Amino acid sequence: MSSQPHMVLSWFVRRTRLPLLSMRCVDCRSESATTGEGAFRVNANGKLLDVWLLVRCVSCDRTSKLTVHERAPVRTFDPAELDRYHTNDPDVVASRLLDPLLARRNRCTLDWEGAWRLHTPQERLDEAWPVQVEVVFDDPVPVRPERLIAQGLGLSRNEVLRRVKCDIPLRRTTSAGFTFTLMPGTTPEA
Repeated sequence: MSSQPHMVLSWFVRRTRLPLLSMRCVDCRSESATTGEGAFRVNANGKLLDVWLLVRCVSCDRTSKLTVHERAPVRTFDPAELDRYHTNDPDVVASRLLDPLLARRNRCTLDWEGAWRLHTPQERLDEAWPVQVEVVFDDPVPVRPERLIAQGLGLSRNEVLRRVKCDIPLRRTTSAGFTFTLMPGTTPEA
């Protein structure tokens, strides 16, 4: 058998919706908030602008603001960027929400549960061994590689640890792409 994989597959981790925010509501003490459709509030104070991303508590519907820009001089904004804030551009909402700096500045975290899906090809893996799989993340979804691989292959996590050789630690959370090689073994678990 050759040391090179016989089959190379690509898997994609894709967002199905924007993640929820884990942050405490000041009214009901709930821990989850959402951006909903996504809206910005831009406020001018002389020649300085504040830009906030509006979020809503999933329990009581209270609106809160996440600081995107604070007391920024108007001249530092690209006119097209400022226009996208005024029109609540969904791509800008997503990019600002997924920016780690926004979460750090506003003391919140992203809750990705139910907000992503693993897309795998429907090819049978019982003919060509070993199989190399490249996992590509469209967004920074934090997952443990062993759980992702187990889900994608329909194997137990113990079987994954036994049969998979990976370029990163399997038991450490990642949100970046990685590659693994699946070695032949007994028939997959049901």
